[in-house]
Amino acid sequence: MPDLAITLATALFGALKSRRDLVLENLALRHQLAVLASSDKRPRFRPADRLVWTCLRRLWDGWKGALFLVQPATVVRWHREGFRRYWERKSLRRPGRPRIDPELRSLIRKMATANPLWGAPRIHGELLKLGLEVSESSVSRWMPRSRNTPSPSWRAFLENHVGDLVSIDFFTVPTARFQVLFCLLVLSHNRRRVLHFNVTEHPTAQWTAHQMVEAFPWETAPRYLLRDRDVVYGFAFRHRVAGLGITEVLTAARSPWQNPYVERLIGSIRRECLDHLVVLNAKHLHRILGKYFDYYHRSRTHLSLGKDSPRPRLVQLPTNGEIVEFPEVGGLHHRYERRAA
Repeated sequence: MPDLAITLATALFGALKSRRDLVLENLALRHQLAVLASSDKRPRFRPADRLVWTCLRRLWDGWKGALFLVQPATVVRWHREGFRRYWERKSLRRPGRPRIDPELRSLIRKMATANPLWGAPRIHGELLKLGLEVSESSVSRWMPRSRNTPSPSWRAFLENHVGDLVSIDFFTVPTARFQVLFCLLVLSHNRRRVLHFNVTEHPTAQWTAHQMVEAFPWETAPRYLLRDRDVVYGFAFRHRVAGLGITEVLTAARSPWQNPYVERLIGSIRRECLDHLVVLNAKHLHRILGKYFDYYHRSRTHLSLGKDSPRPRLVQLPTNGEIVEFPEVGGLHHRYERRAA
């Protein structure tokens, strides 16, 4: 009786196995027919077709007997290639922090380039203040490598010294009686402010030296004074300037472009004021220039100051009222403000 049970179980298992093999063989043949139907000339196996035969090789021992379009070695090669690609793709998933965004990497490089004196801790602190979460080691990794000693730009260098630079120059004005008046300008490069001006018919070294004392009272003298090589800056002038602790910087002979700020101011005075009136005498010229410099400091906008005036003007919003016009310099120019009705 036990032998009969074993025989029946073996026969049942064989029948089931034969049915499974039949189903897989039918699947293999149908798949090959589909490949032939989809190909014009030579059968071409797509990646999905190769995956089917790779699975059949693992699930069915008799897969070789149902294979007619390709050699069994080709199926083995497909399987090994799929195995290799699987592990290559899996190995790319490296553990650790995810890579930072390209925009953040670009920002790190931009900060490092614009601020050559900053290191990774300083840039990392700025990024944290901007709400960007990144490690300091990542910042150090993406900073550009520079072999040269960090140096600021020329613009930054000049802006750091502009507060200590003052230039002076004379310009002449003819009067209605055919006299020639000499006007001295003392211009601060910082905010383009006219620190002092005066008018005379006979400029001398003593008179010019006295103007320096009036221009810089109470230890307000700058560090450097830029001027040309005019003979009016004689011994008395040089002695007084040295006593104020000012270092003179002389331009080359016949090179007004080396003193550009005060030369540009003189051009503006002529174009915007003196070319449109007749000067009567020194007092008249002094009064006219006083009005012009008041307009120049309070109202006139400058390209070099970001369209602001030497004395900064507040931006008046439309909610402040209607626009009102005020004449300046005897009506040659006007100032516009918003006033409530």
